[in-house]
Amino acid sequence: MKIQRKTLVLGTLATLAVAGLLAWAFAPRPLAVEVAAVTQGPFETTLDEDGQTRLRERYGVSAPLAGRLARITLREGDAVEAGATLATLTPVLAPLLDERTAREAQARVATAQAVLQRAATRIERAKVAQAQADSELRRSEPLAAQGFVSPSRVDDAKLAVAAARSEADTAVIEREVATRELAQARAALEAVRGPGGSSFNVKSPVTGRVLKVHQTSEASVAMGTPLLDVGDTRRLEVVAELLTSDALQIPPGATVRIERWGGEGELAGRVRRVEPAAVTKVSALGVEEQRVKVLIDLTSPPAQWAALGEAYRVGVRIVTRAQPQALQVPVSALFPPPAGTEDSLAVGHSASAPASAAAPVPAGPAATPMAVYAVEGGQVRLVPVELLARNGRSAWIRAALPVGQAVVIYPPASLRDGQRVQVRRV
Repeated sequence: MKIQRKTLVLGTLATLAVAGLLAWAFAPRPLAVEVAAVTQGPFETTLDEDGQTRLRERYGVSAPLAGRLARITLREGDAVEAGATLATLTPVLAPLLDERTAREAQARVATAQAVLQRAATRIERAKVAQAQADSELRRSEPLAAQGFVSPSRVDDAKLAVAAARSEADTAVIEREVATRELAQARAALEAVRGPGGSSFNVKSPVTGRVLKVHQTSEASVAMGTPLLDVGDTRRLEVVAELLTSDALQIPPGATVRIERWGGEGELAGRVRRVEPAAVTKVSALGVEEQRVKVLIDLTSPPAQWAALGEAYRVGVRIVTRAQPQALQVPVSALFPPPAGTEDSLAVGHSASAPASAAAPVPAGPAATPMAVYAVEGGQVRLVPVELLARNGRSAWIRAALPVGQAVVIYPPASLRDGQRVQVRRV
């Protein structure tokens, strides 16, 4: 009797042990997931494209009269001063003093005088525009300080002042160029009227560097033959070709970050103009695209990008939208709400959203309903979010999530609301 009772107890214990082992073996295991924290901070959306540098003003120097060109000793990259001799021309034979040649030379002098007068008029117009921009800025700053006008109006006024000053500088340079061209035209007229053996020096219109030498050897050249290209490499701009649909997103005076330019760090820039006409380009895949040129001014100190030259390749990152404080999660944490849960998620979100989430959002594309999995106490909770904007890494959202909350990134398709998870270290 005692042996039978002992056998029964042992059998019962063995059965319970086997049942416990089976229950443990077939019990659902926590799903291993990777997580990231919800953050709050500056958020930007950008348009990334390749661009090229180019001179804002490029000058082609040509022969003002026919003659024998002496060998040009200047080479690409040589520095030249305004008024310095670039090339020397001597007549092959004594010029024929016919009436037609003299009148053509006189007409060139008159044209150069008219161009000089037009440049002087543009300087006066630029001064008036600069004075108007300065006056507008002086009026806007105190009004902005008192809250009567928006800060963006002050920024627009500052940009207008900078543009007016740049226009005034360009007008002064054009007057200098017109002065040099008038001097060349008068010298050409004197050469036609003067003795046949006199030489004529071709002068540089601006201070800068030689960009290209078209005629290196001594030769007889006709009037108008290109000799050299010169320009001021300190006045560079960046040109990027964007899709027309992307160019429409660029606000006036948008901030630009210039990367991959060959130097250390990034260069700062600002969009000056989006050209009004687009051109058709064929992509590497053979697709026709409509692209438009975007002109960008370099705002970093010139000493920082002094090594840049014309037609250098750079990468541009144009900021289309900026938010100083935005609730963000990794893009990989977002996914569309499961079918049949959109209404319940929307109700739960509106009821649980904190006051900060109801703050007004700047104008832009409509928010897109999305969802994330928040990790709480070893389980996941399906949380509704509103996607406001995204870039390559982060998404700007509006949701009832505290900063620092762990959310699942790259959620597997088998993950469900309330499921147990185990954070996987990466």
